[in-house]
Amino acid sequence: MQTLPYGSWPSPIDAALAAAHDGHPEYVGFVGDEAWWTEPRPTEGGRRTLVRRLVGGREEPVLPPPWNVRSRVIEYGGHPWAGAVVDGRPLVVFVNFADQRLYRYELDGEPVPLTPLSLVGGGLRWAEPRLVLDRGEVWCVLEEFTGDGPTDLRRVPAAVPLDGSAAQDRDAVRELTDARHRFVTGPRLSPDGRSAAWLAWDHPRMPWDGTELVVAGVAEDGTLHRQRTVAGGPRESIAQVDWAADGSLLYASDRTGWWNLYRDGSPLCAREEEFAGPLWKLGQRWFAPLDGGLIAVVHGRGATALGILDPETGEIVDAAGPWTEFAPTLAVHGERVVAVGASPRSAYEVVELDALPHARTGSRGGAPIGRARVIGAEHDDAVDPAHYPEPQIRTFTGPAGRDIHAHIYPPHNPGCVPPGDELPPYVVWAHGGPTSRAPLVLDLEIAYFTSRGIGVAEVNYGGSTGYGREYRERLREQWGVVDVEDCAAVALALADEGTADRDRLVVRGGSAGGWTAAASLTSTDVYACGTIIYPILDLASWGDGETHDFESQYLETLVGPLAEVPGRYAERSPTEHADRITAPFLLLQGLDDVICPPAQCERFLERMAGRRVPHAYIAFEGEGHGFRRAETMIRALESELSLYAQVFGLNPRDIPTLELSK
Repeated sequence: MQTLPYGSWPSPIDAALAAAHDGHPEYVGFVGDEAWWTEPRPTEGGRRTLVRRLVGGREEPVLPPPWNVRSRVIEYGGHPWAGAVVDGRPLVVFVNFADQRLYRYELDGEPVPLTPLSLVGGGLRWAEPRLVLDRGEVWCVLEEFTGDGPTDLRRVPAAVPLDGSAAQDRDAVRELTDARHRFVTGPRLSPDGRSAAWLAWDHPRMPWDGTELVVAGVAEDGTLHRQRTVAGGPRESIAQVDWAADGSLLYASDRTGWWNLYRDGSPLCAREEEFAGPLWKLGQRWFAPLDGGLIAVVHGRGATALGILDPETGEIVDAAGPWTEFAPTLAVHGERVVAVGASPRSAYEVVELDALPHARTGSRGGAPIGRARVIGAEHDDAVDPAHYPEPQIRTFTGPAGRDIHAHIYPPHNPGCVPPGDELPPYVVWAHGGPTSRAPLVLDLEIAYFTSRGIGVAEVNYGGSTGYGREYRERLREQWGVVDVEDCAAVALALADEGTADRDRLVVRGGSAGGWTAAASLTSTDVYACGTIIYPILDLASWGDGETHDFESQYLETLVGPLAEVPGRYAERSPTEHADRITAPFLLLQGLDDVICPPAQCERFLERMAGRRVPHAYIAFEGEGHGFRRAETMIRALESELSLYAQVFGLNPRDIPTLELSK
């Protein structure tokens, strides 16, 4: 056992290891009896590939480089593939990131384009493909740019011919409805094929504010007609819709203040917990009906479990296993359920659960689930798990006595202890969104710091999801206030209780979390330094045409209507108050980011010129909103550690020194 200062502990978790394990499986589905999903490849330019699990149990990637299975619809993307067995062989359609075309792929062949290119604006984009084989089509969401501006576009459910006849002909794409709504999800067909259901919403609402559940008939020519809204509205968020095998309509609504499940308008399991979440990506799934009438659900409060719901009794039996968090992706085949789960000791892995077809969940009945097991992307301890952090779930008291939820990761290394009564530095992590949350799962970026003797506090500040609509709406017109106050309250509470060193507190975040980090540095004196990653820094410009369409009016609820409260936008923007920053900082940005564009950082740095505050700005070619390339993540992580080392006088080993400008 070595006695070394916090921040100087030797660790086997280096930046390359953390980068190699960044990202997780996503978008699970079945192709015949086989489970398929997408998986990241950070060392292959950050692409995502399709992976299949053969019936014999072997995993294999389906598409070689440079194919990248990822949609750009609403920029955050959506479910990018679909598959079926046709004439005994897998047939797959997928969206390729580079050109956003929809492709048809059969094993051992070459992908064949199904959709045309467009030179207008951001072109044609596709998400949530679903094979409708009896019509020879792929039904999906079409996002079509009508001009060069980021908001010059339309979205509509559309059908693409599987025979490739639309590959050079936009007119061969059949639109299923008119474009009466700004945003739509992919239509889901009823079991008898006579009806379709989807979600729709319009500016300035975000999907967690209010959506409409639309149902339409399917005409003989395949168009959707007699559209009617059957649920939802401006203050009711419906996050997912699907059909049960008996033709009843299932959906997740927050009409009671919690996203709960409904069948034809009647509640199935009324609980003060969430059975859905914020729809940041089209095609996210929190529930999936099974053929026998049961429903697979991802549910919880502040965390999520995988369970089987009996809609007749409203009872749930959760899958046994080590997983304490499940991602919003589910697929079912017969009575088989595939999900993606993780825990504080294991990264996300693909899990399969068998639901017994005739069992029920009554108080005296047997559990309607079989054995849960890992079938893909199995977690493999790249280092001794003794170096993993040991997190604590905490609830702190903030301003006005409000609860603040957080995960605390104390410094932890089995081979090191600090000298005497030294207190550790702590980094407060503000998650993105901001309508999102930080899950309690193994993250080697967090372990990179904790194993070196630097604590991490992930704060699910007011506005985070997972705790009901009231908690989520604490941020309404209070962004830059509540999030900043809650992060500071957690940081100061850790210092007051003797967990953290008051003089060595850091704030760090990306995207909306980058905003919170920057706003914290301009409006508080809590932190000794900060790391700001692809942030929002200038509210007025971001809310007036400098971002993409999906979030272009997000600030109307987060801050207030720009036309009515312009002073509030200036009052809270870090760019307008760069003169208040005295703490050193690191600013990281992707040059291809259209959500939080580099211009935001550039204006902020212009305001910092001549102020002699130590800082560094690193801009990465080829990176967008969210770093995906291993080399980028390595440099970013090592630069962040170097900043803390210089500010706090730490002595980490084997990392390049970050050059700080003044």
